[in-house]
Amino acid sequence: MSGAALAPPATVTATTTGRASTPTTPVAGFELDEMGIPELQEGLQSGRWSSAGLTQLYRERIEAIDRAGPALRSVLWVNAEAMDIAARLDDERKAGRLRGPLHGIPILLKDNLDTGDRMPTTAGSLALAGSRAAADAFVVAQLRAAGAIILGKTNLSEWANFRGHRSTSGWSSCGGQTRNPYVLDRNPSGSSSGSAAAVAASLGAAAVGTETDGSILSPSAYCGLVGMKPTVGLISRSGIIPISRSQDTAGPMARTVTDAAILLQAMTGRDPLDEAMADGAGPGIGDLRLLLQPDGLKRARIGVARRFFEAPPPVRSVLEAALDALRDAGAEMIDPVDAPGLGGFGGHELLVLHHEFKAGLNACLAARPGAPVRSLADVIAFNQAHRDTVMPWFGQEHCLAAQSCGPLTSPEYLQAREACRQIARHQGIDAVMDTHRLDAVVVPSGGPAHSTDWIFGDQGMPTGYSVAAVAGTPSLTVPAGHVHGLPVGLAFLGRAWSEATLLRLGYAFEQSTRHRRRPEFRATLAG
Repeated sequence: MSGAALAPPATVTATTTGRASTPTTPVAGFELDEMGIPELQEGLQSGRWSSAGLTQLYRERIEAIDRAGPALRSVLWVNAEAMDIAARLDDERKAGRLRGPLHGIPILLKDNLDTGDRMPTTAGSLALAGSRAAADAFVVAQLRAAGAIILGKTNLSEWANFRGHRSTSGWSSCGGQTRNPYVLDRNPSGSSSGSAAAVAASLGAAAVGTETDGSILSPSAYCGLVGMKPTVGLISRSGIIPISRSQDTAGPMARTVTDAAILLQAMTGRDPLDEAMADGAGPGIGDLRLLLQPDGLKRARIGVARRFFEAPPPVRSVLEAALDALRDAGAEMIDPVDAPGLGGFGGHELLVLHHEFKAGLNACLAARPGAPVRSLADVIAFNQAHRDTVMPWFGQEHCLAAQSCGPLTSPEYLQAREACRQIARHQGIDAVMDTHRLDAVVVPSGGPAHSTDWIFGDQGMPTGYSVAAVAGTPSLTVPAGHVHGLPVGLAFLGRAWSEATLLRLGYAFEQSTRHRRRPEFRATLAG
């Protein structure tokens, strides 16, 4: 899938959904719809499927509803080598060699992760169209070693949504506009837009996204998924097109907490090339059999950051019901909690991101063999020269601001970076956790999805995950309910290296509420 022009809306047929007649795009039943990784693995073990068979089924699903039908435009590239890889993994299974719970499971990657195969790595930009990496990103190599099949690469907000003001999430000049599979004229959020939409629509078993500030949590919430942003330093960033050395991380996006935990476990590993791993890759997440228990909320102390809960009545009702569900499952709710550092870092954060984007992207592009652009300055020039196809809806203000920045030794950068660390980590997450002796803080993570608007850009409800993004600490979003069929998410925030705790709490919440619903591919919200 390529080209910059946006496709026309999918042809729709009027059908009846719920109480109103709502235009939908017909989607045939799918054998693997909503199948979790353990269920797929059981089917592989029993001989119900082979890995080659799973791969072919997902490829057919992509063709049927991503390229045609609802035309989600969530998958940029399908891996031409996936069937051969699946066949080799089937042979390993027959020989009794199993690599773990991901053995032979097809997953998708956001297209800012390098793959040393025939698929390009573009960050959604035509400036990198056809550019191939020399080797896998470290995390991709980890996944392959764990037996995962890289099925393809997903669309994203161009340059991970760090190009222009008033941008539209899910749009890239390589792939056009990704649609939200729940309501097609609604936005999937971003920047991991394609990963979210594809997993929600069962185009793969799970996907890898990346986040600098909200790019895993927000699209996961908008698309009814579980998404985890790990502690910066748990997952390697080597071979991932960067925005920020201090905030970037990859993370899992899945339909269940179990699947997210399985994927996260396979992604971890110490990479000496990632400066955030200089002191090790963190403690890991432990034994999933012990971690994922339905009574995991009993006696947990959870703080409610009320400053982020202002929302219209339908959304507020969903969020309050989610808090009630936490209480009913045995959690002790400390409501409200607050700390000065839960906000107030925005200007410092943006200054840090502009400096780090320039430095990181220059280094990344200069090291890419045969890349058509070799620096941020080249990207800016390319965008300007091809503005009709690359910038038809929004500009490149962030690129221009980053290009004007000095080096990472400049006093203004160092002062802003230290301010972020002090405010978000020490006066924010750590302060509120220590003051109230908390296991986690809960905040809204996003939804219901706003309408896609290429003129005015993104909108949305208040969220509270940015403090964890700036602090470099983990956050986990879990489906919390729906407003007119559109998902709403609740995020659990924790101190550094508390992934195991957040997964335990999120799993118990998921099991007690079971808010995940399959999408209906409605063309619009109104009847």
